[in-house]
Amino acid sequence: MILLKHYGTKNITFSNGNPDMGKRVKKAIFPVAGLGTRFLPATKALSKEMFPVVDKPLIQYALEEAKEAGIEEYIFVTGRSKSTLQDHFGRSYELEKILIDNNKSELVEEIKSWVPDPSQISYVRQQKALGLGHAVWCARNNIGDEPFAVLLADDLVLSNPGCLAQMMEVYAEVKGNVVAIEEVLMEKVNRYGVLDIESEDGVVVKAKGLVEKPNPEVAPSNLSIIGRYILQPDVFRKLDNQEKGAGNEVQLTDAIAETLNDIPFHGFKFAGKRFDCGSRLGYLEANLAYALERPSMKDDILTIINKYS
Repeated sequence: MILLKHYGTKNITFSNGNPDMGKRVKKAIFPVAGLGTRFLPATKALSKEMFPVVDKPLIQYALEEAKEAGIEEYIFVTGRSKSTLQDHFGRSYELEKILIDNNKSELVEEIKSWVPDPSQISYVRQQKALGLGHAVWCARNNIGDEPFAVLLADDLVLSNPGCLAQMMEVYAEVKGNVVAIEEVLMEKVNRYGVLDIESEDGVVVKAKGLVEKPNPEVAPSNLSIIGRYILQPDVFRKLDNQEKGAGNEVQLTDAIAETLNDIPFHGFKFAGKRFDCGSRLGYLEANLAYALERPSMKDDILTIINKYS
């Protein structure tokens, strides 16, 4: 057994993984083709991943988390009407000039500091909304025969280090496929992919199976997958079949499940707080939580909360 690190009050221990599945993860897929129908009418003109939390859009938080974890190439799987996302990750020379002319050069450096080099970003169009598995499959040619990460921007994780950086340390030891997991109420498991547990060692869980959106009465556990994955390229060969599962969509979890006989699969109970920004309440809570993390805003936010409580 290998003792890796200490997160919170729990030690993480591992069994040695297969070294052939431990290549460094340098690429990440960001599926952002969804319509965001739960946020209509706001998403009629503005994509959900561009919704701001305090002063940064959700997709920027996801990219910064990936960058912190060592990701070097960022692949966005987009749909129609996603030009604002591409504009956000491009240079705005007109804006920069206006800021310089108004003696606000520090803001120019601020908006340039997080923008990746153009050679690090690519965009792939998902022509049909056929599910998360299909969106990931659309990026297969950009990934090639390498392990890769998947980050869903509407799962926002407040943590230090970031969720993906924590997962990278786990992946370095267990190899194979690794997903971030958290416990949910049993009555809510039908919203998630759920692990069927073989063994549990601290915050690392070895899984023997997983089920997409099971009914609570037959769910194998209440350990649900959130929107962070580190996967081997073998999953693409399963996604090639384009088989539809729950919700009549091509499910990423179904493809992962088909690799279980050949590739180790682990869930990781990350340290941090996850916000479901795909829901109105989760999005509002994220804004409050992130604002309270800002020393310059905390007292005023607490005053506002007390005003309405």
